[in-house]
Amino acid sequence: MSTQLIFLPGMMCDERLFAPQIAELGGLNLMFGREDNSVEAMARRLLQTPGKLALVGLSMGGIVAMEMLRQAPDRIERIALLDTNPLAEKPEVKARRVPQMQAVRDGRLSDVMQRELIPNYLTEGPKKQDISDLCLDMALKEGDDVFLNQSEALRDRPDQTDTLREFQGPALVLCGRDDVLCPISRHELMHDLMPQSTLTIIEGAGHLPTLEQPTQTTAALRRWLELS
Repeated sequence: MSTQLIFLPGMMCDERLFAPQIAELGGLNLMFGREDNSVEAMARRLLQTPGKLALVGLSMGGIVAMEMLRQAPDRIERIALLDTNPLAEKPEVKARRVPQMQAVRDGRLSDVMQRELIPNYLTEGPKKQDISDLCLDMALKEGDDVFLNQSEALRDRPDQTDTLREFQGPALVLCGRDDVLCPISRHELMHDLMPQSTLTIIEGAGHLPTLEQPTQTTAALRRWLELS
């Protein structure tokens, strides 16, 4: 069985996050958070996909990808980690989740996304408003329960530095130059943990380079797929 290319989207995103890449490279987008509220459970469910896997995870998708690697290192043939973080969540970030989750329980998902989350996603550019609108549409499509499940999973996620340190396969570590949520320093750490990895910084992009700079991002993924 050939290796299956799998895309794992960020929090409150769907397959549209990777639309330019899937159109060029093929692959399958897998969603998580509808049934499970922990990274460990999400990874176990996704590992029901048969065969060897090549994982592309952005933000929360990268966090889930790292947990899949921890649980089944023999199944992961290669990994691409985009705008993500291998560390457990900091206490101050956990604290910010409490009012966000309560607001969503109170029916204010749109407000939370527009006021607190989406403004941190993108750098300035001509596509910023269109991508912001898409992010809101994706979030509203996913809905309140997915937001709450994913928030709990992110809050309680494990540290994955040992997981990355042990991985020897082809790896790409990529982020937007202007990502304020998962800064370059986090990606330099992942690159140091996986010396065989390629570190790629995408100019003119923030947290969502797959949409902000799709051509450059797809090219980096194509080079990663061609690595032996």
